[in-house]
Amino acid sequence: MKIKTKLMILFCILVFVPTLLIGASVAGFCNFQVNAMKQTYGMEDANAYSLINSVQLMNHYTERVFEQIRRTARQKPKRMEDREYLESVNEELHQKYSYLVVYRSGVLYYNGAADNDSVLKELHEYGTSESSLGVGNYLVDEGNIFVKQVDFRSVSGAEMSAYVITATDGSVLEVRRLLVAGIVLIVVVFVLTAFMMTLWIYRSILNPLRKLQDAAESIKEGNLDFYLDVSRDDEIGELCTTFEEMRKRLKDNAEEKLSNEKENRALISNIAHDLKTPITAVKGYAEGIMDGVANTPEKVDKYVRTIYNKANEMDTLINELTLYSKIDTNRIPYEFARIHVSEYFRDCVEEIGLDLEAKGIGLSYFNYTTEDTMIIADPEQLRRVINNIIGNSVKYMNKTEKFINIRIKDVGDFIQVEIEDNGRGIAQKDLPYIFDRFYRTDASRNSATGGSGIGLSIVKKIVEDHGGKIWATSKEDAGTIMYFVIRKYQEVTANE
Repeated sequence: MKIKTKLMILFCILVFVPTLLIGASVAGFCNFQVNAMKQTYGMEDANAYSLINSVQLMNHYTERVFEQIRRTARQKPKRMEDREYLESVNEELHQKYSYLVVYRSGVLYYNGAADNDSVLKELHEYGTSESSLGVGNYLVDEGNIFVKQVDFRSVSGAEMSAYVITATDGSVLEVRRLLVAGIVLIVVVFVLTAFMMTLWIYRSILNPLRKLQDAAESIKEGNLDFYLDVSRDDEIGELCTTFEEMRKRLKDNAEEKLSNEKENRALISNIAHDLKTPITAVKGYAEGIMDGVANTPEKVDKYVRTIYNKANEMDTLINELTLYSKIDTNRIPYEFARIHVSEYFRDCVEEIGLDLEAKGIGLSYFNYTTEDTMIIADPEQLRRVINNIIGNSVKYMNKTEKFINIRIKDVGDFIQVEIEDNGRGIAQKDLPYIFDRFYRTDASRNSATGGSGIGLSIVKKIVEDHGGKIWATSKEDAGTIMYFVIRKYQEVTANE
């Protein structure tokens, strides 16, 4: 869920949920108060409006008792002169913050309260205040009483007035309690709503941000071995996903850097080892010439040729190191051109054949392509591929009769070059890794099979940069066949 959507939901919740909760709570509270008033004050027809209308509230307080007085005054007026009956009625009114006053012929007959002279002075006389509902009015001068008045005649015909007087202090106290409870209820609803929203925001936003902060702290400390697990479909989830991808990339880069450093150390070690042997030979033969050990022209010539060959070995190693640095930075200088396959490989075979013949290795060449077959390639780099593969084959020759076969085939849009030898072969467990940098099938090094371990990785890089592919098959003690394909050059004619 998007944060924008969450904010809209949050707004709706903050507006509508408290309103609904307050409405439901007020309705329940009012219903509870109304029931309590019915049970406490005998207000049978009390409702929610009675709670907020102070006049109606005070009217309801004494409604039942006042109706009883009205019926008694009309049906049994004699009882209204019975002080015991009046005392019982006053006792009941007392529980409702009210009391009873009765006048007979303008003279106070019964007074249910003490110290109320000021109230008695404000009471209306017989026949001047009774309404159709029998409800009197606020005594404005006093401001704290509510009067109900009923006029009737006694059995002897005397004019009598009964007053039910309610102290508003008591009823206002009830209203005040109701208001306080309502305010407390509203505060509780808003606090609970705010708490739930805060918890939701914390769980949905702050908690993931805290995880993100911890992850950033881990990266700052150099620790990349952790997993940022935040499965969300909002903006924070997208940020965490991007952060996790960044962590993986940083970890991969760090591991690659360590691997490269390890490979560089291995390369330096290999080169140092491989340079040490020819340098030692060069120094030895040079000292032999200087010390006069080579005391014949034949020996001098042999020593010089040996020094020359060892210098060539060192030059080859240095060239491999230089090319490796270019491969590592993708800066191999290619000069692609159209090449006639038959002519180019014929020249390569003639050049290679002289060296192989001097080493007692037979060379066979088979070209199954047509004379007009052409490819797009860098002649120098392609020659390096062939020389590296054949040089690798020569290095691991272990037979008395040694041979190398070169075959060129037409395979559709590509030409396929196969270089086969009858050397000692490659174990199946090593075959998938022979094109990896610094991988060597022989764990022990010696001067015969030495090397930097990057020859075949250079071959693979050059072939792939030509849009081709390289692979090998091999059997131990039988030999190896190296395959690589290069795309043919085809002219595209526009449709007329």
